Amino acid sequence: MDSATLSMRAAHSSFLCNSPNPKFTPVFSNPKPASAPPPTILRCTNSQNPHLTSAIHQKPTWNSLFSCSAVTSQSDNLTAAAPTKTKLHLLIQEFQSLPEPVDRVKRLLHYAELLSPFQDSMRTTDNRVPGCTAQVWLNAELDDDHKLRFSADSDSEITKGFCACLVWMLDGATPEEVLALKTEDLGALSVVGLNGKRAGYSSSRANTWHNVLMSMQKRTKALVAEREGRPRGEPFPSLVVSADGIQAKGSYAEAQAKFLSPDEVKIEELVNLLEEKKIGIVAHFYMDPEVQGVLTAAKKLWPHIHISDSLVMADSAVAMAKAGCKFITVLGVDFMSENVRAILDQAGFTEVGVYRMSNERIGCSLADAAASPTYMDYLAEAAASVSSPSLHVVYINTSLETKAFAHEVVPTITCTSSNVVQTILQAFSEVPNLNVWYGPDTYMGANIMELFRQMTEMSDEEIAHVHPKHNRSSIKSLIHRLHYFQDGTCIVHHLFNHEVVGKINEMYCDAFLTAHFEVPGEMFSLAMEAKRRGMGVVGSTQNILDFIKERVKESLDRNVDDHLQFILGTESGMVTSIVSEVRKLLKSCDGAKVSVEIIFPVSSESMTKMPSGEAGDFSKLAVIPGVASGEGCSLHGGCASCPYMKMNSLSSLLKVCQSLPDVKDKLSAYEAGRFSLKTPNGKLIADVGCEPILHMRHFQATKRLPEKLIQQILHPRSN
Repeated sequence: MDSATLSMRAAHSSFLCNSPNPKFTPVFSNPKPASAPPPTILRCTNSQNPHLTSAIHQKPTWNSLFSCSAVTSQSDNLTAAAPTKTKLHLLIQEFQSLPEPVDRVKRLLHYAELLSPFQDSMRTTDNRVPGCTAQVWLNAELDDDHKLRFSADSDSEITKGFCACLVWMLDGATPEEVLALKTEDLGALSVVGLNGKRAGYSSSRANTWHNVLMSMQKRTKALVAEREGRPRGEPFPSLVVSADGIQAKGSYAEAQAKFLSPDEVKIEELVNLLEEKKIGIVAHFYMDPEVQGVLTAAKKLWPHIHISDSLVMADSAVAMAKAGCKFITVLGVDFMSENVRAILDQAGFTEVGVYRMSNERIGCSLADAAASPTYMDYLAEAAASVSSPSLHVVYINTSLETKAFAHEVVPTITCTSSNVVQTILQAFSEVPNLNVWYGPDTYMGANIMELFRQMTEMSDEEIAHVHPKHNRSSIKSLIHRLHYFQDGTCIVHHLFNHEVVGKINEMYCDAFLTAHFEVPGEMFSLAMEAKRRGMGVVGSTQNILDFIKERVKESLDRNVDDHLQFILGTESGMVTSIVSEVRKLLKSCDGAKVSVEIIFPVSSESMTKMPSGEAGDFSKLAVIPGVASGEGCSLHGGCASCPYMKMNSLSSLLKVCQSLPDVKDKLSAYEAGRFSLKTPNGKLIADVGCEPILHMRHFQATKRLPEKLIQQILHPRSN
């Protein structure tokens, strides 16, 4: 199970009691007009507990609830204006009084019958609630008394029952009451066992509680802002993809969209060079959109082009070498070309040339952090721990030299953002009293620690779904033995800060949320919360792409008109691959009209603005296109755009391909050279640096640490 599937499987327990399912005789249907008197009760008849009463249609008694221990009424003045917290309390007690999942489902079906009719004119795409298996519509208004008036409907009776409960709780509430309700407050209302699932959080239908609430809160914020006459702020730039084409919203999105339909002449020129000289291309997802647009189109004509995350790039290069490619061009940062060179050598393809796309250093803030003296001091601390064995888990986004030097200080295994959690948990399960030292990404380390803390609140059964060798006791015991480096960040993911999170909460709280494991903690927590209700993913770039594809497929399978919004919580270069895959899916469907909006979060740190009156006067633009082709932000990595990745330009790629084979030695500065230097122990850097990668390969294949690594951990002095 990868990191994207680990996010918070815990579901709140349902404290059920032994009350038989009551039968109902409706006395008064749900009145909807605001001026109508408060609803009277639905009485339980033929029940073994005559005190049980449906909370939604409660007779004027606050305490005569659906519960196992009925309490005598103490008030005759309960009205529809009861506080939201009181209504929630009533509803929770009612659900907790129903001992079997089927009883809860029957209650929801009953409530569905009581929901007021929903006007056909309000069944619009704009009123759809995202993330629900069924179609759900929600309408919200703010009345003259500054109270919210909600109405809802669904084409599923169970989902309609969920909506009835939420409308009953929040219709007539103040904006403050609506916004104060938290998704975790609804945990006790889960329909345990629905759809054969064990817990409400694992059921997409049960997530209706949360997704409808998020939509209610989003619309409440908009209505209040409109009433107060204050702007809600500029929306993030976005691309809207449909079967008919692409629509760009905002100057940054326009810069991205420009290259999604690349120049046919450039495509032909590149493909001819690749075929003639047998050149393969491996590129990272974060490439400049002009480059990715051309590569995406060119790989339909030349099979030896692969765009992926860093882990797969070297594997793809080996496959290309086996297929007869004489040269591999690497579009990424320097540690990626180093890795490709070393893995090709390990596979026996020493004669295949590997070339970078710049004659200058293509750096990476994470790789630089791991090469710093501070990181070496961190590893020295790990090596000095003699009371218990130590393992260094190093992120793959580091140089081969770092991996080699680290491995000689502390036994080391490489990890990726998709396997880091499983790697750490497996290591703890195989080596008693182990200390794990993770680095260099500080945000990812903190996020892993937070994930483990959350796991301590899960049941043993739920933890076993994450890792079969762990339980609450083992997770609690390992937390104090997990360490992470405190001074390493990705300059791109650092931009998903408090400001961005605040705007997502304000304007996009009901959108699908994707986040790389490298994002800061606040963004991570937001994405984890979205994950719990089926609306988010936390993981690698490939995890993000897979999540978007799955949600689009689900929408197409429902065969109803839909508009999906995705917050792209990683480098904006991902958009080319996302758009390409989404367009394939949309064009394969002849039924309903589905559109997909990819939203680029923008931090104020990332914007390049020019004072009014300067040449060109860009003062009216929110974001100024940057220095690299198609980039919409500044050299600071703005709009989640990596300046290092953007050093891989289309012109550089063409220049390298035209100059191959390099008989005149024009490309010596571009070639990914081999490490001839040796480690302090006298071994080749390439050999020692590859070993942590091979350890990871073994773990991926067998789900166990290699025996050689375990012996290195237990006997570090002999390493």
